[in-house]
Amino acid sequence: MEENNLTMPTKYDSSAIENGRYEWWLKGKYFEAKNDQEKQPYTIVIPPPNVTGRLHLGHAWDTTLQDILTRMKRMQGYDVLWLPGMDHAGIATQAKVEEKLRNEGKSRYDLGREKFIEETWKWKGEYAGHIRTQWGKLGLGLDYSRERFTLDEGLSKAVREVFVSLYRKDLIYRGEYIINWDPSTKTALSDIEVIYKDVQGAFYHMNYPLADGSGHIEVATTRPETMLGDTAVAVHPEDDRYKHLIGQKVLLPIVGREIPIVGDEYVDMEFGSGAVKITPAHDPNDFEIGNRHNLERVLVMNEDGSMNGNADKYQGMDRFECRKQIVKDLQEDGVLFKIEEHMHSVGHSERSGAVVEPYLSTQWFVKMQPLADEAIALQQKEDKVNFVPDRFEKTYLRWMENIRDWCISRQLWWGHRIPAWYHKETGEVYVDQEPPADIENWHQDNDVLDTWFSSALWPFSTMGWPDKEAADFKRHYPTDCLVTGYDIIFFWVSRMIFQGLEFTGERPFKDVLIHGLVRDSEGRKMSKSLGNGVDPMDVIDQYGADSLRFFLSTGSSPGQDLRFSIEKVESTWNFANKIWNASRFALMNMNGLKYEEIDLTGEKSVADKWILTRLNETIETVTRLSDRYEFGEVGRVLYNFIWDDFCDWYIEMAKIPLYGEDEAAKQTTRSILAYVLDQTLRLLHPFMPFITEEIWQNLPHQGDSLTIASWPEVNEELTDTKAASEMKLLVEIIRAVRNIRAEVNTPMSKKINMFLKVKEEETAAILEKNRSYLVRFCNPEQLEIGTDIAAPDKAMSAVVTGLEIILPLEGLINIDEEIARLEKEREKLNKEVERVQKKLSNEGFIKKAPEQVIEEERAKEKDYMEKRSAIEGRIQELKG
Repeated sequence: MEENNLTMPTKYDSSAIENGRYEWWLKGKYFEAKNDQEKQPYTIVIPPPNVTGRLHLGHAWDTTLQDILTRMKRMQGYDVLWLPGMDHAGIATQAKVEEKLRNEGKSRYDLGREKFIEETWKWKGEYAGHIRTQWGKLGLGLDYSRERFTLDEGLSKAVREVFVSLYRKDLIYRGEYIINWDPSTKTALSDIEVIYKDVQGAFYHMNYPLADGSGHIEVATTRPETMLGDTAVAVHPEDDRYKHLIGQKVLLPIVGREIPIVGDEYVDMEFGSGAVKITPAHDPNDFEIGNRHNLERVLVMNEDGSMNGNADKYQGMDRFECRKQIVKDLQEDGVLFKIEEHMHSVGHSERSGAVVEPYLSTQWFVKMQPLADEAIALQQKEDKVNFVPDRFEKTYLRWMENIRDWCISRQLWWGHRIPAWYHKETGEVYVDQEPPADIENWHQDNDVLDTWFSSALWPFSTMGWPDKEAADFKRHYPTDCLVTGYDIIFFWVSRMIFQGLEFTGERPFKDVLIHGLVRDSEGRKMSKSLGNGVDPMDVIDQYGADSLRFFLSTGSSPGQDLRFSIEKVESTWNFANKIWNASRFALMNMNGLKYEEIDLTGEKSVADKWILTRLNETIETVTRLSDRYEFGEVGRVLYNFIWDDFCDWYIEMAKIPLYGEDEAAKQTTRSILAYVLDQTLRLLHPFMPFITEEIWQNLPHQGDSLTIASWPEVNEELTDTKAASEMKLLVEIIRAVRNIRAEVNTPMSKKINMFLKVKEEETAAILEKNRSYLVRFCNPEQLEIGTDIAAPDKAMSAVVTGLEIILPLEGLINIDEEIARLEKEREKLNKEVERVQKKLSNEGFIKKAPEQVIEEERAKEKDYMEKRSAIEGRIQELKG
């Protein structure tokens, strides 16, 4: 291309170069898996975001890492499938739609189930559109031709297949469970619909008498009305105060029922009396204790919050009226001996404002032990799931080893409705993928399945399973890598593994790359309450997707949290700007070079050989570290190579032949510039796809898009370790001379005398051969190189590998002027030292000032004194 044909603007403008590029990639179908049988498949399924809102920084980080992997593998010749999709997110989405309806003065009951689900599909359509727009702004190379949704027909079929199969294997059953119950609207609530408020309550301390009359045991509760449903008192099995009582019985006051004393490690010996009443039908923790000790579950309330027949003489009373009466009665009986005021967090219904009641209800469960055992056994095999970092395997196994049965039913309308029907007359349960033929005699279970039930099938349900002959399932399952945060190892990763094993006989993914959470610059979790959240789209609008992506992907090591810093995003933008300017310089000097004219066989300078050697080293390191998911280190290697080696050194050295008269040298330099820039853009492309594609399109290149260009490979013929060590020596000398000039305030424009006293003749020969670089970058008036050089008395010197650099002071500075300048500087420092010492010797300041302020003053004193000492040393040297 000719210089005047260069289409790159003079200034880097991220929004201008990113605008329209994503649509161009999609139009070219570069991200679609091609089912090319000659290529090895590489597959990632996206962790499906919820259709409840917009993507946050955690999504941006998570998806950027996946995009890096898939772009790199595509360039390495794999047939890549990165499958996009979204989650219906039952609880969260229903809550959002109900909130919207409430603002319109309606409830889901006004609409009815079918109309409400229609409204929710409309919501999904709107927010799925937002999410796709955001994916585009991030530049994610997703195969939209295979996009899935957890409620689409294919996935719904897979969900029904799994439910029915587990049910027939006795791995799904119905049982009782504690749920959040709203007595006002008489409906179960999901956790997300419960709002916790601090309420003034009380601890009611009671003595339950031992059944044998030998004494009593003290318990306390905040809800005395539930005591009517107590079925045990629990103590810690190691508590010396109560060990001897385990197995004995107490008499439940008012009711007069004998209940056992049980030993359970859940009990906190240090809290209260160390003994707790157990009400399995009205408390989730008590429910679990009750399960462990086979305790009866006695429900003492009706659905409307009134007391039922099990509440003895309190039957029919409202729960709070009952509380007042029971407290009065217990006091009169001498059982209740202390009421202690207590602020505590109480759940309220988001819908009605009523106090939520933990309530015993019949739910559907997955029997987890057999499934967990298979998943645990897998980790002993060669084809186990590899956790990165591997420490998270222990987190996963610990969870699986202590697994409890999984409650999978939710009292919602939005979700996969449970494929179970109940006979209207006999109550018989019918479970199948299709409803019974005589459907008029049956009614379907009203509940839907937990969102995680369908998400657990995501790696294979998205590929066409349960059709095991589906092309994508056969080719792309198991997937290669799952990228996710450590916070959902239990919720999602573990469930995908045991469901994958159960239904496909294989692990769902080979590797799990775990990242942490994005925190604010102070290390705090981002939240609405703190107001410290950052919208990734705002960052992109200001700095571009490339800057945000490079910061997110290289800002931490695997498994670690990431602190968001806008200053670091800004410094990444500076990096992009540096690449832009260096590329413009290279392109402006290509002189119409075409791809087929790139020729690396000509005579090369030491700088040429060095940059090609460094490029090989960078290709090897970047590829190796990327395969280990060490993207923070990859970022550091790329940054150092591009900024330091290519921009600061090679491009500056390339100016010598480019601005010279030797046409052959010019052509070689152009070829090397084009080649190194091309290879560097390929290495950087997965991290910063927009800027690299834009520059690459201006380069002499082969192919339509950088997205499908081949990944760089090490070319051993271009490695020259001897030239690399020669260049290293030149760089050391130039840096040392620049440092000395900076130390004595001598600008680069001023010529100086320079002596290089070498130890070996071989070193002298190398320096003579490369004299042009030393002249260009050190600007000497006189340059002497030799083994026998007499050093002047007054000189600055530096020692580098194999030689001493000597710069006579007389040529560097006017000694008298420099002494005068240094003395002035010393006087200023004397005043600062005096000021800070006066402050530190003031007793009033030392007594009143915070320790941090005092430490700061002491640090200043040390700094000023060190600077003064250095200046005095320089003055002595100059005076000789």
